[in-house]
Amino acid sequence: MVLLAMVVSYAAVAPETYWRSVLPNTPMPKAVTDILHNDKSTDIQVGKGGVSVNAPGVNIGVGSGGVSVHAPGTNVGVGKGGTVSVHAPGTNVGVGKGGDASMHVHKPKPKPKGDCEKISVGKGGIIVRCHNKKKPVNVHVSPFSYKYAANDDQLKDDPNVALFFVEKDMHHGNTMNLHFTKTTSPSSTFLPRKVADTIPFSSKKLPELYTRFSIKPNTEESESMKNTITGCEDKGMEGEKKYCATSLEAMVDFSTSELGKKVKAVSTEVNARMRTPLQKYTIEEAKKLASDVAVACHKQNYPYAVFYCHKTTTTKAYIVSLVGEDGTKAQAVAVCHTDTAKWNPKHLAFRVLKIKPGTTPVCHFLPEDHVVWVPY
Repeated sequence: MVLLAMVVSYAAVAPETYWRSVLPNTPMPKAVTDILHNDKSTDIQVGKGGVSVNAPGVNIGVGSGGVSVHAPGTNVGVGKGGTVSVHAPGTNVGVGKGGDASMHVHKPKPKPKGDCEKISVGKGGIIVRCHNKKKPVNVHVSPFSYKYAANDDQLKDDPNVALFFVEKDMHHGNTMNLHFTKTTSPSSTFLPRKVADTIPFSSKKLPELYTRFSIKPNTEESESMKNTITGCEDKGMEGEKKYCATSLEAMVDFSTSELGKKVKAVSTEVNARMRTPLQKYTIEEAKKLASDVAVACHKQNYPYAVFYCHKTTTTKAYIVSLVGEDGTKAQAVAVCHTDTAKWNPKHLAFRVLKIKPGTTPVCHFLPEDHVVWVPY
């Protein structure tokens, strides 16, 4: 009965259902609908055999044969005869009909040769070197966190370099070289909040999280995951309120708590079936959104959808109509920061634009899977 209640609960708080209940007059931006439609691994079914819920990393089934719960590295089963079994990494617990229990702890496998070794973690990013690789792996910090400096590799390799500009350049007829992208984990999906809240989101739990998501430590994937969590744990700048949303419901709650429920949510939309290259775009029109207060939510590289959200009162948001050299049309969200005096002086924007903090408003277009919230 408890598991049946859990199934009903999960179904009742589906992310899109929650959005519609809290924000009935606010359409979902494309960034959100793309993630929801991409979530082919979440399925809720009710049939003669029972009820089953399948979500990324979570499987709950109630059928005629008993109850089973599956999560990464954990398996709980209840059979017809009352037999209960629990399987977790390195641990196996069994309870039979008679109530006898047994436990077996598996020793971890020895670390294979050729694993990566961390060299340094700095404000410019994380450098990892592997014994069987000649070049270090560089995991860039998010350019949308303004406390951190950009390293030389990020200046050369990060596609977000092309998104920064100064406000005076945002006018009809001006051309810019732009590259609209999504995060490197485009398949990551929203978890229902009740599922996401059961998963630790802490740098202290990283070994457990690597096991849960079958990620090898000291790899680019693990370091990127670590970078997301530590960035979320760091304090925001003075005057900035930040929050990392591990579910769509959490993003909705944070944004509405800061701006109220009369809000508009927007994201960059590129009218192209395939990913577009770095190319020249011409500005056709730029429309300023009504308020100078906004919450920007930036999608992070993580096994499931996590958004780094922050609110500032020194922000102007625009919808910019663009057309590319190849005919691609885009409705891009641009955010301009009017006070950058407290940003890291080596932030990516300053290195790209060759300006000093606090001298002129710094603007950037947002990638396709980021969201900006503004009151109306």
